[in-house]
Amino acid sequence: MTEAANLSEAVSQPAHVPDSLVYDFDMFHDPALLVDPHKRILDMIKSAPPIFWTPRNGGQWILQGHAANFDAARDTESFSSEIMPHEQVEAILAQLPPDMPHIPRAYPINLDPPLHAQYRMPLQRVFSPKTINALSGSIRTLAGELIDKVVGQGRCEFMADVAEPLPVQVFLKMLGLPLERLPEYRALVKEHLSETDPNPATSIARLQQVAAAMRDTVLERREHPRDDIISMLWQVEIDGRPTTLEDLENYGVLLFIAGLDTVMQGMGHGARHLALDPALQDELRKDPALVAQATEEMLRRYTFTVPPRRVNRDLVFQGVEMKRNERAILFLPGADLDPKEFPQPEKFDLRRDGKPHIAFNAGPHRCLGSHLARVELNIVYEEMVKRLPPFRIDPERPPKFKGGHVVGVEELHLVWEK
Repeated sequence: MTEAANLSEAVSQPAHVPDSLVYDFDMFHDPALLVDPHKRILDMIKSAPPIFWTPRNGGQWILQGHAANFDAARDTESFSSEIMPHEQVEAILAQLPPDMPHIPRAYPINLDPPLHAQYRMPLQRVFSPKTINALSGSIRTLAGELIDKVVGQGRCEFMADVAEPLPVQVFLKMLGLPLERLPEYRALVKEHLSETDPNPATSIARLQQVAAAMRDTVLERREHPRDDIISMLWQVEIDGRPTTLEDLENYGVLLFIAGLDTVMQGMGHGARHLALDPALQDELRKDPALVAQATEEMLRRYTFTVPPRRVNRDLVFQGVEMKRNERAILFLPGADLDPKEFPQPEKFDLRRDGKPHIAFNAGPHRCLGSHLARVELNIVYEEMVKRLPPFRIDPERPPKFKGGHVVGVEELHLVWEK
């Protein structure tokens, strides 16, 4: 099969979209993106407008400029996180047979203010800096154990050996899900995030699979609470009422999908950069206090999350005419490589001055788990340069990448001298 055959079918250009704003880009299957994603993104910034329309993936707007992303992320009245208006969803659900299985909705990420705040508030305490800092010792112990398992081999496939088990085990423990089911959970997440089928029924079925995989634990924690997120959520109130099983499933699908994929991708991009930059490895070995700065610059240089939005009304946004219910993609990896915001964006600058990155998004939907992510990233980089000899990418096994709503690393083979 040719690379072109993997692209989604192109749809017709809407009448209100001028030719000057059309750029052919498939966020899931673009061939160059899958070879070297951020190299492709740098090229796209040079060759495509800050806001463009692509005929791929059902036709959608791609916001790749920093200003476009920052403004749209904060304008929830124009750019909705609700795939369908909340009132419309509720009306549809009310007409369904009472014995039909619950359709989970990823709350609060798929809600707009003010309802968004009601569902986000109970999670704030769980992901507070105080709570996360208390986990740092166990996170460091696990990181050390994972790296020590491979150090004597002279090589590893970093994603499977370190980047996946570290944040996933941490998050499963926080959530209260059994670690022995990790392979099953990861398979569900990968299937969900690779979804390109526009049929809503397909997405609904996969969300129901995720909820079903968690249900036994969720119900058990209602009767026998422990020190975990699921137990805590049974004890809170949402707008003055107790949480229900449906609430727990709505929370669960969001936490499950977000917690089991995103941080590992940050680790993959960061470890790849370290493997390509021996001078940076040396500098961090000599001065581990610089790791936190390196983490922030790697988050900027290799931003990887790509949130979708629904255009909520007809509008002209930064000179671009958009129509209600069109899809707009916050292409955050492009925003953090925008030369108007970050001079020489392709350069990794450990001491870069200027505005902070928006790898964790902006506005009310800024990532709730950003502090946990930073702690995990800092620790894994610290332990890598501490425990491993100088490492590099295996020249015989180049990295493999994936596109989609998380621009990720599929495989990263590292080698070093034993």
